[in-house]
Amino acid sequence: MAPEITEDNVTVELGEAFYNQHMRIDREITIASLAAFNETIDRIESYVDSFAATGIRGLRAASKLGISATLNDIDPDVSGLIGRNIVSNGLQSHCEAANENANMLLHRRRFDAVDLDPFGSPAPYLAAASHSVRKMLLVTATDTAPLCGAHLKSGIRKYACVPMNNEYHAEIGVRVLLGSIARALAVVDGATIPLLAYARRHYVRVYVRVLKRVSSADDSMKKLGFIVHCPQCSFRRLVAGLAPLMSGECPLCGSMMQAAGPLWLGHLHDYAFCESVLSELNEQGSDKHAIKLVEMCRDEIDAPTFYDYHRICHTIGISPMRIDLAVDKLRNSGFEVSRTHFSGTAFKTDADIRAITRVLSDEV
Repeated sequence: MAPEITEDNVTVELGEAFYNQHMRIDREITIASLAAFNETIDRIESYVDSFAATGIRGLRAASKLGISATLNDIDPDVSGLIGRNIVSNGLQSHCEAANENANMLLHRRRFDAVDLDPFGSPAPYLAAASHSVRKMLLVTATDTAPLCGAHLKSGIRKYACVPMNNEYHAEIGVRVLLGSIARALAVVDGATIPLLAYARRHYVRVYVRVLKRVSSADDSMKKLGFIVHCPQCSFRRLVAGLAPLMSGECPLCGSMMQAAGPLWLGHLHDYAFCESVLSELNEQGSDKHAIKLVEMCRDEIDAPTFYDYHRICHTIGISPMRIDLAVDKLRNSGFEVSRTHFSGTAFKTDADIRAITRVLSDEV
């Protein structure tokens, strides 16, 4: 008998199709996000998983939410497996198996929700997905080295952006991906409205509301720009626009600064949407790690980068206290501050590096 796996009352034959147990948390958040979108924003009637493999994510969406799901894979054997999994779960009225190149399928058909989860970079498929999507775009990128600046030239080629490999490179990767999505959607007069975005393990995942409206698309483009960073003292600032004037010298230490962009400078999460996702996750008894991840995203303040607490302590020559105590010190000094899902030793704050140094050094 062929090996099988069951998730949320959906059982699929694995066959030769790729199945990643570690992505189960992501699948649970995906189903909860589709449900939250239905409840709080707009009804999703059609969904496509462009790289469906076993088809388990789309089958769960169809079974749980009654969504019409198209499950696509370019491998004819895998597409045949998807067809068998549709039948074995009795979902013929809600699901169809497709066997096409993802770009061809997305250019040919329209869907309320488009899910891109390719092996590697989603960049080659963003134009077609932007053309196809009506309401919601869900994108996974597993090429974190190019996104986060470790493979600089590859990141520039794929995302038409200069990434940066520094202490907050994980957030840089999320913002590079969102910036690329915003530019692709803008070509078809679409606006990018992030609902939830995170970096976990080896991948980045973003959930975006799409509005096909020229004025909204123009507003999205205004949220693109650059993060200018000093590698010596960790001073950083935002510079909005696609062709801004930027000083090369750090105003604090005089070192030469580095620029990453153009990337997304706007918010990463929508609080009300995250609340709705959490409600869905709790209702379906989801994995505690999925719930914790969305809770941390919900509670992050809207700051464009985070600070690594241990790095700061090393730079100023102090022993680190518990990070929650450091967060409390900043908050008690009048700054907005939160922990971040990006790192267990980091925080987001509206304080700049000078103020952070003063507070943590007890110079206030």
